Amino acid sequence: MQKSDRLLASLAVRNVDQYLELADRANTRRSYAASVRHYELEWRGALPATPEAIAQYLAHYAPSLTTSTLQVRLAGLSRWHRDHGFVDPTKAPIVQQVLKGVRAAHNAPRRQARPVEFDVLKRVSDWLDEEIVAAGPLAGARADLLRRSRDQAMLRLGFWRGFRSDELCRLQFEHVQVDPGVGMTCFIPRTKSDRAVLGQTFECPALSRLCPVEAFLAWQSASGLTTGPVFRRVDRWGGIGRSALAQGSVVPWLRALFREAGVQDASLYTSHSLRRGFANWARDSGWDLKALMDYIGWRDSNSALRYLDNDKGRIAQRFEQGLAQSERAQPSEPGAVAPAASPRRNSNVVPLPRRRS
Repeated sequence: MQKSDRLLASLAVRNVDQYLELADRANTRRSYAASVRHYELEWRGALPATPEAIAQYLAHYAPSLTTSTLQVRLAGLSRWHRDHGFVDPTKAPIVQQVLKGVRAAHNAPRRQARPVEFDVLKRVSDWLDEEIVAAGPLAGARADLLRRSRDQAMLRLGFWRGFRSDELCRLQFEHVQVDPGVGMTCFIPRTKSDRAVLGQTFECPALSRLCPVEAFLAWQSASGLTTGPVFRRVDRWGGIGRSALAQGSVVPWLRALFREAGVQDASLYTSHSLRRGFANWARDSGWDLKALMDYIGWRDSNSALRYLDNDKGRIAQRFEQGLAQSERAQPSEPGAVAPAASPRRNSNVVPLPRRRS
């Protein structure tokens, strides 16, 4: 083989490796690697593993790890065996039965992120506006101006678009089209729910108050950026990073922002808080489930319902309405007998046969 052919073959192999790496999300690769490390180093298990060894592993860590964490560990071990050409032991009946038993013994309510209520959104957004105005005329306050402009855009776009942290961090200026006063279109090449890696397009309208489009344009103008990641690190001297914010930085960012703005219990908010907050706001504003699913991009109702809180006020109202109807149906005078309701024939009801004496 000539030198040029060897070089082309080497480049082809390198490209294959790069595309294989891109086939999985970075978080997924890290999660799989952590699962394998946990099994080999902490559990001191040997790979490839037998179904019996996996079952013992689950039983050992069932009291200390959540069921969801154990499922993540199994997914990583399953992937390792498939990638290396071994039979997947995690699918064996004994492993599935042990996992079912672990759920029965250690099930606990799933912790939900605290939603960002509309009044919290408005309070923090108004505070950011004040910070931006105060930093504007001050010499040497460029870092504050940039950081607060970025925070405003992240907060409003994250809420009104119901973005997850990975979607906010993957947003690129080249993939955003803005029609001032009308709305903006955001294309994200890959999202968590986009298994086929086809990319998703998200629409976001311009609003009369707390406008996400206005905040995005203000951040773009202040930063002077036109290409690359939309949301980046701003250092204390006003320098803007080249790479996107890490997905893991969104939760600390949100909690720190809320603490600075005076929001109580800021530590209860997570990366899903903006998404849950918008979902509850839309429900309370009269959106039906289909419209909410179409806007967010949920493919099944179960995904949407997990983000919606039970409206305790409405539930109580339904009970009170039922109580009032029951009271109206009671006789008005003591000892009076309520008139029997005239039977209505229902073609869908089959009468029960009479018992012969």
